[in-house]
Amino acid sequence: MIHKTDFLVIGSGIAGLNFALIAAQKGKVTIITKKKVNKTNTALAQGGVAAVMSKDDSFDLHVQDTLAAGAGLCNREVVEMVIKNAPDMIKSLVDKGARFNKEEGSKTEFAMGQEGGHSRKRIVHAHDLTGKEIEDVLVEHSYANKNIEILENHIAVNLITHSKSIRSSTLVTDYEKQCCGAYVLNNDTGEIETFHAGIVLIAAGGAGKVYLYTSNPDIAAGDGVAMAYRAGASVANLEFVQFHPTCLFHPEAKNFLISEAVRGEGGILKDIRGNEFMEKYSSDKELACRDVVARAIDNEMKVNGDQFVCLDISHKNADYIKKRFPNIYGNCLRLGIDITKEPIPVVPAAHYMCGGVATGMSGQTDIKRLYVAGEAACTGLHGANRLASNSLLEALVYSKNAAFASILEIESIDLKSEAEPLSWDEMGTDDSDEAIVVAQNWDEIRRLMWNYVGIVRTDKRLSRALRRIENIQQEIAEYYWNFKITSDLVELRNLATVAQLIIKSALIRKESRGLHYNLEYPERDDVNWLKNTIFKKKSL
Repeated sequence: MIHKTDFLVIGSGIAGLNFALIAAQKGKVTIITKKKVNKTNTALAQGGVAAVMSKDDSFDLHVQDTLAAGAGLCNREVVEMVIKNAPDMIKSLVDKGARFNKEEGSKTEFAMGQEGGHSRKRIVHAHDLTGKEIEDVLVEHSYANKNIEILENHIAVNLITHSKSIRSSTLVTDYEKQCCGAYVLNNDTGEIETFHAGIVLIAAGGAGKVYLYTSNPDIAAGDGVAMAYRAGASVANLEFVQFHPTCLFHPEAKNFLISEAVRGEGGILKDIRGNEFMEKYSSDKELACRDVVARAIDNEMKVNGDQFVCLDISHKNADYIKKRFPNIYGNCLRLGIDITKEPIPVVPAAHYMCGGVATGMSGQTDIKRLYVAGEAACTGLHGANRLASNSLLEALVYSKNAAFASILEIESIDLKSEAEPLSWDEMGTDDSDEAIVVAQNWDEIRRLMWNYVGIVRTDKRLSRALRRIENIQQEIAEYYWNFKITSDLVELRNLATVAQLIIKSALIRKESRGLHYNLEYPERDDVNWLKNTIFKKKSL
């Protein structure tokens, strides 16, 4: 079965939905999403959207904070463009119905939050559920739009390019490659469906599940980056994996984040004996950038032999804590932790990919008709380390830019007369009878990435990880070609691809910079001597 659509959007977070609502003004938009439409990283984002909205702030200050966090690898032109668009992005969300916190007694002035790395209070937020507020509003508008179709429980398997299709891969020809759709697994039927599209947007999010411990939901398997790379798009800076310093440490708490805003509002980090320690690592203490705080916590745990550290905000007024952090307070209380009276046990966990599919200013990849926005993209905004709450902002700006560029590009595409892609061919494959192979490889990848390619690295560990991941990939390839596609197999294949790219990127960078901290090399934050780490698959 072949589905035709003007715009195919892979992913239903803030980037995918914002793009869809703009592109729907021009044609039919089909959104495919792995689970339910609102089960995304966006919906879990607690902090907010960084934006210059107050008189004591300025674009220049926000730019400088972003550049400082990025440790010499940010693209200044991109940084300035994104930051100057921020107020308009906030207005567009408010116009759609998003309700952000206001100053007490004011109907117009936002209550701005403070987060690490920011020199001013500039975080627009909705309590500690900002992402959910934005996601809910965009989902509501998307369902109400007659030009948007949302297909849940659909997972993209491979992109389709204008070259000869053979089963689940492609042969690269001499002429310029164009993306014309995707093969998609319908999890409700188990069938692979073919989508023929004028424009494809990858907005599939990050790859936190490549690590054993992560703040991300199970869907974050690096699908967008892996698919784009296999199709021949360039990917960049994948060595820069941001570990959030403070995820809740509790056996019943899966992936629950303790927002950076808790430190922004006065939360203090202590070891389990009650000793404060951040002053040893940075003059900014708890408000240092995430890479510094994560390494500090990691070091304290290793030196003291502790499983966690504590984040204490109990010295603040109890009513204020409940009002400012209702989600965190409620979730912790259900687990027996009253954050108004006791510290919160926390550990670092994989949180955000600063690298991704390389893009231009409008989200274009180096494959025609293929765009990318959100965490799957490497735009040049984050450099070697993302400044807190710049991610939702980036997703909004780049999805808007990509939508307007796509609307212009689709004018020259005649989808009706274009040759339809070949349907998926399952000839020679059987139903899997060894699911344990998938589970074993999944677990091994995540453990080796955590142990060898984590917060602190060495070339020896990275080389060991590369040898292991290459062996795992051989097993996955054999399994992939012999058995029918399942969602678990799709995600495992993508995780292995992204893991290998992270390791190779980390081995190339012979320095410590931002989120890439290698014990064998000095730390640098000057203007880069080694610019972006870029990979492009030449053939498949």
